[in-house]
Amino acid sequence: MNWIILIIAGLFEVAFASCLGKAKETSGSEMYYWFAGFLVTMTISMLLLIKATQTLPIGTAYAVWTGIGAVGTALMGMLFFKDPVTFWRIFFITTLIGSIIGLKAASH
Repeated sequence: MNWIILIIAGLFEVAFASCLGKAKETSGSEMYYWFAGFLVTMTISMLLLIKATQTLPIGTAYAVWTGIGAVGTALMGMLFFKDPVTFWRIFFITTLIGSIIGLKAASH
């Protein structure tokens, strides 16, 4: 169950990074809404991370959480923020996903 909580926490990390990206692209009151979304999603992500680390090893949980956030944010950047899509970016995202799976498999 805590692995599921950790994955959800990682997805909220992607959400708060995406809110920062949208806040950078906007101005006025819309920017403040994105910053509010950032604060809400960051808080949820941190609370879920705290919950997950109550039973999972902290090093593994934190690495998986940041890995999910890094992969998700990189993909969001390529899909929605016009970040470049290159062979090497896809290659290293793939190796990061493999590392996350390896950390989960090795945490028994």
